Amino acid sequence: MKFCTCLAVLAAASSLLACGSGNAKFIQQPPPPPTTNQWTWIGGSNLANPTGNYGLQGVASASNVPPPRGQSYTWVDSSGTFWLFGGSQVPTQSSDIYLSDLWKYSGGQWTWVGGPSTPNQPGVWGTQGVADPANVPSPRQGGASWIDKSGNFWLFGGLGLNAIGMGELLNDLWEYSNGQWTWVSGSNMGAGAGVYGTIGVPSVTNIPGSRQIEANWQDSNGNFWLFGGLGYDSAGTQDYLNDLWEYTGGQWVWISGSNVVDQPGSYGTQGTASPSNVPGSRLESAGWADSSGNFWLFGGATGPDGQFHAFNDLWKFSSNQWTWVGGPNTTDQDGNYGTQGIASSSNIPSSRVSPMIWLDRSGNLWLFGGDGHDSMGGLGVLNDLWKFDGTNWTWIGGANVAGQPGTYGTMGTPAASNTPGARLGGAAWIDSSGNLWLFGGNGLDSAGKLGYLNDLWEYQP
Repeated sequence: MKFCTCLAVLAAASSLLACGSGNAKFIQQPPPPPTTNQWTWIGGSNLANPTGNYGLQGVASASNVPPPRGQSYTWVDSSGTFWLFGGSQVPTQSSDIYLSDLWKYSGGQWTWVGGPSTPNQPGVWGTQGVADPANVPSPRQGGASWIDKSGNFWLFGGLGLNAIGMGELLNDLWEYSNGQWTWVSGSNMGAGAGVYGTIGVPSVTNIPGSRQIEANWQDSNGNFWLFGGLGYDSAGTQDYLNDLWEYTGGQWVWISGSNVVDQPGSYGTQGTASPSNVPGSRLESAGWADSSGNFWLFGGATGPDGQFHAFNDLWKFSSNQWTWVGGPNTTDQDGNYGTQGIASSSNIPSSRVSPMIWLDRSGNLWLFGGDGHDSMGGLGVLNDLWKFDGTNWTWIGGANVAGQPGTYGTMGTPAASNTPGARLGGAAWIDSSGNLWLFGGNGLDSAGKLGYLNDLWEYQP
């Protein structure tokens, strides 16, 4: 079996009260340097593979911090609280290490909400369709997660432990509501073939095949979409997928793409939508939805077995058709960074997998790091920061060369020289003020050591 495990500080001019000749006067001081476009190391360790601190379940504390991890499941609720579930850690010689703990970050503090504090603990599926405080999804990483219009959390699949404790690709669907988990559908054993039904027709019997590290996004109606990943097709064959699914009204719908693994892309003419266009099979792509309801897909990688072939093509899905928007239609391409801070139609991030992404209040996409090619023909983990305005890419910061350690500076203090180390698979979210947040992932610490991280960063655009 093949698996791929893969702050803002608002500053204003201050005044100093001075006294002279019996008369008080205010002397205006120069403002401090602006803190926009700067990273701030907020918490966690600047070294790889540290220990976490769970504290007391349900009790927030400044000393709490989740253990390091990558490829977690994440949500942001209506109050702006960030939630984190599961992920993976450094494997041992005999076992992969998966987590099933649930955390939230609010008011500058972490709270361990539920799930075991020990890795690789059995999941409790309970009865399908029945919520129970004893239920908990099994330890896993690399699946999909979203939040519905009612504020309930959902997660789907990933790579983790099945009902008998074996490592497997999963396709179980879970809902978290009112503090309880419900196993909604899919298998608790994993390795499930996809049941595609008829393209465009929802059915209670439809279910995507077990998979991990698929692209996913949510539309304006609260419906969930997923694309590709590494998993099982309609015949139970495991490899790279390019199927597009929607989950709506409690049913899955196969929208487009193939129900068979390892399909090449059909690019058509760049900039022109066509019903015959479709991205090729891949995993670890970045997917997002814009304010106009269009879906976007960037990068990812495909096989063959034992080889790494990354994309940096950009796609848009609108009116039920794919459009190849930009980037090359071949794999393993270096990036064209251009001039830092300057948007250009010729700019394109390099080929990569598992970057972290945010969508800001102006509709711009922000992309950080991943694993792939740099501007110089090198291959490794990246820490470059990009912005995409819907038309052009801008290289904002970080290095255009792979393998850069983190520059942490002083905890809580923004600085132009600060930057997170190169990494992939970290958790990313945006707060109500529009600031970008980054937690953990698999990458390089302040000493350049590769491992799993639990550092927390904030970036004010």
